[in-house]
Amino acid sequence: MALFTGKGDKGTTKLFDTPKGERISKSSPVFECLGQLDELNTIVGWCKVACPDDFLVGERKVKELLDEVQDHLFTIQAEAAGAPKLVPPSSVETMSALINGVEKELPEIKTFLVPGGTEFSARLDIARAVSRRAERCLVTLYESGERSISESSRAYANRLSSLFYALARLANHRAGVVESPPSYRS
Repeated sequence: MALFTGKGDKGTTKLFDTPKGERISKSSPVFECLGQLDELNTIVGWCKVACPDDFLVGERKVKELLDEVQDHLFTIQAEAAGAPKLVPPSSVETMSALINGVEKELPEIKTFLVPGGTEFSARLDIARAVSRRAERCLVTLYESGERSISESSRAYANRLSSLFYALARLANHRAGVVESPPSYRS
């Protein structure tokens, strides 16, 4: 596969379901959504390389979980690009249970927390923020009617920020980092 073809030099490209011979402007909202999902996938990879090999949630290696998240992000991208793909509802249920399990290990919170702590948790906080932006793009694309995005893929995208938040807090907790609320200095 060539790294470039030059076909998009005039600002157009194709999707999985583009009729033969037609091209779409790269300014279409679908490409903003695909770009946001791609950025998130890259950041998840950046988190994965910082994840300690022995960092587990239950019996599950978090590195393997992050790899699965990346695969699901590719699935959502494919769906947004017109491929007959979707994140299975069972993956949403599995992630919800995982987040609930992590929450049981953490101290209760009643306020916002200042991001940071460990290198790994800081990366997860970036993933959390970017996942929210990617989800907003996905919802905007869905609501525009330009693309049909399955309910399960939208739910999975919604859960991602909670997963990254839970993992960031868990990384800090296990490292002995005391989380602190913002001081709202005047």
